[in-house]
Amino acid sequence: MNITVAKSAGFCFGVKRAVNKVYEQADIKRGPVYTYGPIIHNEEVVRDLEQKGVKVLPSIEALTDGQIRQGGTVIIRSHGVSREVYEKLEQAGFEVEDATCPFVLKIHQIVEEFSNDGYEIVIIGSSEHPEVEGIRGWCDPEYTTVIADVQEAENFQPKSGKKVCIVAQTTFNYKKFQELVEIIQKKGYIRDIRVLNTICNATEERQNEAASLAETSDLMIVIGGRSSSNTQKLYEICKEECANTYYIQTTADLHLAQTGHIDNVGITAGASTPKKIIEEVQKYVRTKL
Repeated sequence: MNITVAKSAGFCFGVKRAVNKVYEQADIKRGPVYTYGPIIHNEEVVRDLEQKGVKVLPSIEALTDGQIRQGGTVIIRSHGVSREVYEKLEQAGFEVEDATCPFVLKIHQIVEEFSNDGYEIVIIGSSEHPEVEGIRGWCDPEYTTVIADVQEAENFQPKSGKKVCIVAQTTFNYKKFQELVEIIQKKGYIRDIRVLNTICNATEERQNEAASLAETSDLMIVIGGRSSSNTQKLYEICKEECANTYYIQTTADLHLAQTGHIDNVGITAGASTPKKIIEEVQKYVRTKL
């Protein structure tokens, strides 16, 4: 039996950089250390950091309701945050360590500049994802729209005939992004549309590799946290190519029911999945099939 692990599986540059920064701050121990939200969408990593004394600051509201003692260090995760969050953290006396992914920071700069130049901003992505929430915080909220599916793209109408600038959540499905952009571009009444493909190169590479691997696999395993947007999209992509696709967080979730001869097993993982878990799954599969 062949077991192939995708070369792009596991931590991307931005996630690895953010996680390393938290571990560094935990080792320094100059005072309380917090992450603004879970540093990544992986429960194993978050649990390990908690054991080292790193706490999660769930929201800005937690600063005023007594949940969090003010002062100490807050690390901004790779997803980034709005301008307002930065300001309120500093006003509360925290030292802010910014671990926002550079690709996300670039989107903040783009939407701020285009918004100031009179463009309505369209973000192709999930409105509830923290990265998208952060991006929205760098442009005029009155002229910002988040679009996640075909129906929302078809219903979109820019306000007051404004120019439109389209960007994407860095982990969005590239093919779906193209589809939604085409729908918006076909609206003849929009006089000026600027499209900037801000999907991270690592995300696009990971998605393409996952699709190719799934296409040649009898069994496909996608590893990542349940709340990980990029892992969910990997699963959707793999499922299209290989019906026998599993979505797991750890080996504990993997209950293999062999329904025929399996020659090729493919394994990929989201950007928030540690190498250790990928290796554990690989060993587990080898012993069970």
